[in-house]
Amino acid sequence: MLIRAATRGSPLALWQTHHVAALLRAVDPSIEVEPVVVTTTADRRQDVPIAEMGGKGVFVKEVQAAVLDGRADIAVHSAKDLPSATHPDLVISAIPERGDPRDALVGCTLADLRPESHVATGSQRRQAQLAHLRPGMRFSHLRGSIATRLDKAAGFDAIVVANAALDRLGIPERASEVLDVDVMIPQVGQGALAVESRLDAVDVSDVLASIDHGPSRRVLEAERAFLAELGGDCDLPAGAHATVSDDVVRVDAMIGSIDGMVLLRERVEARDGVAAARSAARRLLDDRGGAGLLDDR
Repeated sequence: MLIRAATRGSPLALWQTHHVAALLRAVDPSIEVEPVVVTTTADRRQDVPIAEMGGKGVFVKEVQAAVLDGRADIAVHSAKDLPSATHPDLVISAIPERGDPRDALVGCTLADLRPESHVATGSQRRQAQLAHLRPGMRFSHLRGSIATRLDKAAGFDAIVVANAALDRLGIPERASEVLDVDVMIPQVGQGALAVESRLDAVDVSDVLASIDHGPSRRVLEAERAFLAELGGDCDLPAGAHATVSDDVVRVDAMIGSIDGMVLLRERVEARDGVAAARSAARRLLDDRGGAGLLDDR
């Protein structure tokens, strides 16, 4: 069986597609996966902040289009890039086992950051949490492939990247410090992959189901429910991290202001992870005053 996989062309995106291919071949050696590389507008316009280009979804729409118009059978995404609502003609058919969801500092450790430090990141969520931890720091926008960002790291005291990216590219030693979730709550879906197929392609969905990892799907669905409850694809600095233990899902979530002056965190536990995540969002918005942040955007 030949499966054409739409993917972005960065080394990390291609690693992710090859990883999905290896998982499928481990189940059925006769499966062949052919990458279909899609160059997205967001990849071409690396000088423009993601928030200015429309926020979540800017990396995935053109990759999804390749599946919708028949150029590809599946799309392989970083789950953190997906909007909270799935396209009506697509289905997330597989969530492979999740990698490390944490963020990593490159250049120096958190303890070495001072009020005068200069940090680069393209993430409002990362900036808000670091600004809260170390008030007075200076921030610069940074986008591009992991290699591009690492090449520019020497120009700053530190940059922030997803630790899973360093692991997958075989350069974990580049991390000066991996930040615990209690220090910095990750982006929804960080470290996870999501494989989409057409809703009517039942044969493809059935094949992908063989590499779906139940616990990873459960926590990803909870995190995506948090984002949806905030209001679709909230452009506030926001993050959520879910874990499951003894059939109980714990959701740690945050929203804040980009300057770090306001940072609200909430933890909810329940057997129903989606309900726990939605409860965390409502508590942040209604009980903790987070709705005011939405009004101030």
